[in-house]
Amino acid sequence: MFGFDTTQAKRRQGPRGKFDLPLLVALVGLACVGVVMVTSSSIAVADSTHMGEFYYLKRHLIYLALGMVAAGVAMRTELKVVEKHAFFLMLVAFIMLLAVFVPHLGMRLNGARRWLNLVVTSFQPVEAVKLILVVYLASYLVRHRESIETRFLGLIKPIAVSGVIVLLLLAQPDFGSATLVIAVTIALVWLGGARPIFLFIMGLPLMPLLAIAATSESYRMKRLTSFMDPWKDPFNDGFQLTQSLMAIGRGEWMGVGLGSSVLKLSYLPEAHTDFIFAVIGEELGLFGIIAVIGLFALTVWRGLHVGLKGVEVGQRFAGYIAFGISLMIGLQTMVSIGVNLGALPTKGLTLPLISYGGSSIVLTCAMAGVLLRATFEIYRALDARQMATRVPAAAVPDANPNNAREREAVAA
Repeated sequence: MFGFDTTQAKRRQGPRGKFDLPLLVALVGLACVGVVMVTSSSIAVADSTHMGEFYYLKRHLIYLALGMVAAGVAMRTELKVVEKHAFFLMLVAFIMLLAVFVPHLGMRLNGARRWLNLVVTSFQPVEAVKLILVVYLASYLVRHRESIETRFLGLIKPIAVSGVIVLLLLAQPDFGSATLVIAVTIALVWLGGARPIFLFIMGLPLMPLLAIAATSESYRMKRLTSFMDPWKDPFNDGFQLTQSLMAIGRGEWMGVGLGSSVLKLSYLPEAHTDFIFAVIGEELGLFGIIAVIGLFALTVWRGLHVGLKGVEVGQRFAGYIAFGISLMIGLQTMVSIGVNLGALPTKGLTLPLISYGGSSIVLTCAMAGVLLRATFEIYRALDARQMATRVPAAAVPDANPNNAREREAVAA
């Protein structure tokens, strides 16, 4: 009657953001799948070492709770605060990667120095470095946008920073994470506007270096050759992959049933960490595999989709954050699944949000929180644009003369 709308009253409070619901559902779904599959795949391992059937489940739930706290903090933190401290965070990343080589502080497990001894637990710095690298690259792409798009020299600094990280990872050694860092850096810089020819020229020297790194150690060569024909030596170099392939093959269409895996009974190494996807295939079958891949695909698609919207509305930092985290999760997932299926050599990368692992779970949850925060700020910017372009209700003439006479009568 008075031309007053409650929606317009809410709008006067300012633009409002929202977390991307499909993305949130996908992330929660993956975490739930992780709880179920860690429980199923770890009972036999925990029982055989006399630690109690639910030893790994209890620890996984603790890590997941810590990760949810980290995600909650990230979701409530303005990205401009994160962007402001991007350089400092990168310094912290370098310090953590160097700290693993300090005696008594760094821990050597299975021949690699990838963990820090925190007395009560261990911590794998590379999991934090993945998130920090995305933040730093996103900040750099915003600050040096014109240089990245037009000059070859504009690529030197971000590529050099990533190169130092790669060298420190190879020294640990962690060839899988090093490859992941290179791939995400190149993809994010390209999405930031760098010319493909510049990236090609920059990447030429890296190719022989990666080839040397991959073939310089005998165990890496064995991994490269054994995955091509694991049945040639199924009880030695090809043991992990043959067990993984048998597990997935047993699952067929519908799986053998949740908890009924045979290969996880001390046959499949690292069944609750690196090769948890094989257990999923055996117990849940092809339909379970499709469902898990679908959740990851939805996560990556929503992240990239909302990131593109962020760039379009001028929220470049939030957009690049969404790009980088989506790529990090998506590429790590591809590598982990590829290893389980025998399409890639063994890399030692976990399946995000599903595999057991304290550092991986906590930092992946934090990464998911930052991604959700990016979607919140992007949607807030979209809402602000809609408010700016919306015509106020009072400025629209009323074409109905009866309504005009009614308002005059009320005013009188």
